[in-house]
Amino acid sequence: MTLIERIIARAQSCKQRIVLPESLEDRTIKAADLAIRDGLAEIILIGNKDEILAKAAQLGLQNIAKATIIDPATSEKTEEYAQLLFKLRQAKGMTEEEAHKLVMNPLYFGCLIIKNGDADGQISGALSTTGETLRPALQIIKCSPGITCVSGAMLMITQTPEYGEDGVLVIGDVAVTPMPDAGQLAQIAVCTARTARSVAQFSDPRVAMLSFSTKGSAKHEVVDKVVEATRLAKELEPELKIDGELQADAALVPAVGAKKAPGSDIAGHANVLVFPNLEVGNIGYKLVQRLGRADAIGPILQGIARPVNDLSRGCSVDDIYKMIAITACQAMDA
Repeated sequence: MTLIERIIARAQSCKQRIVLPESLEDRTIKAADLAIRDGLAEIILIGNKDEILAKAAQLGLQNIAKATIIDPATSEKTEEYAQLLFKLRQAKGMTEEEAHKLVMNPLYFGCLIIKNGDADGQISGALSTTGETLRPALQIIKCSPGITCVSGAMLMITQTPEYGEDGVLVIGDVAVTPMPDAGQLAQIAVCTARTARSVAQFSDPRVAMLSFSTKGSAKHEVVDKVVEATRLAKELEPELKIDGELQADAALVPAVGAKKAPGSDIAGHANVLVFPNLEVGNIGYKLVQRLGRADAIGPILQGIARPVNDLSRGCSVDDIYKMIAITACQAMDA
């Protein structure tokens, strides 16, 4: 069974309630139809029921009538959600009038459903920007306890089974925080290990904090940041298996790890890689994807108290389908 098959099977084993606020977008509604057909999740669509069912009929979809369809304009819970939003944001200057206006926005409405305990996760981005996806999530759902920064992990399925977990690696941050300080980098490490457990189903995440130096082989303030982040990550999650600073070859190749970092339990055996900044992470995963012909799945947003994921506006139906399964797996452990 492949990793994606395992993720899908886990999602099917305990169906979560996943909100798709971009309900009239063709790829989104097609993915919703497939997810319902396969029992991947309980799908919640935001919008006018007649319009959604008409779109489904136009596209020849058979299962959309089985989704929960909620229209903010007519829902009996809209007022309750508006008051919840006002309560959450009044200290930031939001008025009741502004809350009543924002609750009509499907992205806000979906996050309020989750905050109220009526759903488990949300996916958008086929039509919306990353900022539009993240803003309501951070204002309403907020970050996980002990976490103050959001990051993005990528599942890398490589053709080199001798590395990682039978060729699978989880890497971060590749999507959100450009220049993390040591504290933020520590949080990214902890969150990426959690993603490795919940989504990639690693029973034993082994985190390497990457740098251009291994165990003091080079001196620089950016190396010092990685060393400090490693220390802070151990404080955040004492049971986490983590080491740094390590060069990429020392992290992945047993012979190199043994030579450059003797005595390290992680060197040569890492299955989770944490990059020192977003520039390195984004470039690195795309090089592996293109030159190494690896499959890259994500980014998977992490650090939010309940899962909210962001799609590329160029995403496919299959991308959305997979993200439904991934979000469901995250929700089980949130």
